[in-house]
Amino acid sequence: MNVISTVLAFDLGASSGRALIGQLIEDQGTRKLRVEEIHRFPNQAIQVGKHLHWDTLRLFQEMKEGIRKAFQAGYRPETLGIDTWGVDFGLLDANGEMIGNPYHYRDPHTEGLIEELNERFGAERLYEEGGLQFMPFNTIYQLTAMLKANSPKLDMAKTLLLTPDLLAYFLTGVKVCEFTMATTTQLYHPLKQEWNTELMDALGIPSHLFLDPIHPGTRVGTLTEDIQKELDVPAMDVIAVGTHDTESAIAAVPAKSDSFAYLVCGTWSLLGTEQQKPIVSREAMELSFSNEGGVGNRYQLLKNIMGLWIVQECKRDWDAQGKVFSFAELAKLAESAAGLQSIINPDDARFFAPGDMPEKVQSFCRETGQPVPETEGAIIRVVLDSLALCYRHELTRTEQLTGQSYDGLHMVGGGIQNTLLCQLTANALQRPVWTGPIEGSAIGNMTVQWMAQGHCSSLEEARQLVLDSFPIDTLHPEEGEQSSWDAAYERFTGLLHAKSQVACDASS
Repeated sequence: MNVISTVLAFDLGASSGRALIGQLIEDQGTRKLRVEEIHRFPNQAIQVGKHLHWDTLRLFQEMKEGIRKAFQAGYRPETLGIDTWGVDFGLLDANGEMIGNPYHYRDPHTEGLIEELNERFGAERLYEEGGLQFMPFNTIYQLTAMLKANSPKLDMAKTLLLTPDLLAYFLTGVKVCEFTMATTTQLYHPLKQEWNTELMDALGIPSHLFLDPIHPGTRVGTLTEDIQKELDVPAMDVIAVGTHDTESAIAAVPAKSDSFAYLVCGTWSLLGTEQQKPIVSREAMELSFSNEGGVGNRYQLLKNIMGLWIVQECKRDWDAQGKVFSFAELAKLAESAAGLQSIINPDDARFFAPGDMPEKVQSFCRETGQPVPETEGAIIRVVLDSLALCYRHELTRTEQLTGQSYDGLHMVGGGIQNTLLCQLTANALQRPVWTGPIEGSAIGNMTVQWMAQGHCSSLEEARQLVLDSFPIDTLHPEEGEQSSWDAAYERFTGLLHAKSQVACDASS
């Protein structure tokens, strides 16, 4: 076995971060990828006064520890890459120092701003010029909230760096803006492929804060001499990968054709398909789809779905009450509970904020005249059934927008460890579901580094490497389940229609 290249990937999610070693190896004439996690650390929101923040400097310290551990374990990574969640940012002053701790995307200071900006500029203009589903955490709303609060931070700021670019700056001293993250701001024009400075000026957002984007695979810089000395490590290049973790995960989807549907499954569920150009039609806006930049200058037409956040929050609430379950135990309890008894809309606004999540699930069922789940297993089963139905709904809409039909769904990411959810998804779709790899974001991070090094000549070659390296499981719909799921899907779409009608009545 020959090790061709070793890289280090930092994959930071909304609840935890990890450092992973990736090795490109050649064994009996076949190239494969080998992954090892060497450091894991929590990532928790910090409430200070009325605001929710990220503890960014602690995350940076954990990253330095990950670099140290990699070399202490005997690895010699040639490059490293960073991917994180989207939309959030830090501000730097004239001396290049961070101004306060960045806000967390679940901070409530953006409430009401979607409606306010839509009324001011028109929803169609904002969608065509931003390409994103209107979500309260988009960067445009965070910056507008700071302006409305007369935040002095914006007066002091000279540069805005999105989270992975901020962390790369701490490592290298080099300021960049990576393309996939830029497209999560709703301030990057997907058709013109440039910052929307006209909109920034109209909003009062200082356009000088934004750097011209670079594309995945671009070298950022080298670890600073101070960090090399502190960690006792040699010089190492930092590569701008698909720094938005969703885009890294999509880069690792082991699809065999150019036309495929995927679900990146984790705290959020991101369901969609890869396109050469963005789709910013009125229909796409009304169906609430996003166009996010991807690796290889592709665009991802996708839908943000609340995802396993609801399960994570239920677990957190029960843990606080002393009823401690592992995620595997919760899945087992859900499997034993009766299925399709009640259904929620996972994207209902009540599920966005943390706190009292089991009661929120119960209240939704109560308000919609459905049986109220009482046990932990029954509550989780309601959530998983509902997610599977939501995936069916959004896959149908994806096909509607693209005019394509997909044979099945590729599921990647940590959420696929919940095999019950994967099977329920196959049942709901009545199509096969292909699961793997679990470490989607980290693997996509690694393959872009190898593209930068010249070991992978294209995104297609990188995806073939993933396919050759990891087992991909196929889940087929269970026999005799179609009629039950079809009936449940009618109930699900009925709930969505009822909500839409209430919204229309309220606005008339």
